[in-house]
Order: sequence, then structure tokens, then C-alpha cells
Amino acid sequence: MRWRTLALLIAFLTLSSSTLFSNTPVPRKSPEFAIAEPSGKTTLLSSLQGKVVVMEFLFMNSEHCLRVAKTLNKLQGDLGQRGFQSVGVVFGRNADEQRLVYMVDYLKLAYPVGFTTSAKVDSFLGRTGNEILSIPQVVVVDRAGMIRATSGGRRGDAKLEDESYLRDLIDGLLKEDFPTTPDKKRAAPR
Repeated sequence: MRWRTLALLIAFLTLSSSTLFSNTPVPRKSPEFAIAEPSGKTTLLSSLQGKVVVMEFLFMNSEHCLRVAKTLNKLQGDLGQRGFQSVGVVFGRNADEQRLVYMVDYLKLAYPVGFTTSAKVDSFLGRTGNEILSIPQVVVVDRAGMIRATSGGRRGDAKLEDESYLRDLIDGLLKEDFPTTPDKKRAAPR
């Protein structure tokens, strides 16, 4: 009888932990997200549809996050003409406008970097309070606005922080056909 109780307890804990630490699956439709830049400009993620977008949610005081930001800057320079767009979103306690401007200038980032609240990041990622958020959090969105990969959470792919791996993924997504619909008059950038 003890073994049966123990087995039931283990099964319950396994199921509970998988729901506590699971992220929503990919691919999935990307929710809307507003990137508030220090200049006062707000860019909606949906306005970038037609491009392959890599969003990095980051902390400014994290060397790991800054390394990924530099990688995205390099990829922006190399692949931007083909329809790729890097986006940085700073959040957390140290996410103030003055420090953000300094960081962008210091790293010479050539892509939009804005800031938001932790609650908005959690909402976008579908994260609950019980899940641990690893940073940087990288999200890859295809031309049609579908989240194709994420780096954090139980189902996340940590390889998205590797330049070669990310470059190959972006290149593959840029080569995918992006069907235009009658309400989309412009062709997808190549």
C-alpha cells in the first residue's frame, strides 16, 4: 500500500511540475506587443509583420543579456536588408530611460530598443507567477506573425543565444514564402 501511495504522489508531483513550468507551445500566433522607445516613439510588433523578428527581453545589468544584444546587432547589420529585424525590450527594476539611452549608445545598437514592465513581458510570454523567467528571453517571430521559437522556459531553446544557430534559423525563415492576402498590398521584403 505504501508503494502505491508513493507512486501516486510521484505521478501527481510530475504532472503538477509540468504545468507549473511549461510555456505555451510554439508555433503560435504572436500577441500584440508595444515597444516604447526613449524617443517617445512606440512601435507595435504587428507593424513589423512581413519581417522575421527576433525580440530580446533583457536586463541592462546582465552581461549575458548585453552579449546577446551585441549578437542581434551584428545579425541586424548582416541580415536587415533581407527582411530581418532585431528588437530589444528592457524591463525590470533598472529599466529607466536614461540608462537605456546610454546602453544603446555605448553598444552602438542599430535596432529599436525600448522598455516595458515585467507584467507586460509576462503577459506576452504567457508566463505565470510560478514560472522562473530566464534572461535573456529570445523570441523569434516569422513573417506571418507566428512565434516560431523561444529561448526560455521548459520548452525553450537555449541555442537561440548562439550566433551561428540563430543566423541559420533566421536565414531559413527569410527563405520561407510569405503569402500576401488581398488586404496586404505590399510584397514581403526579400
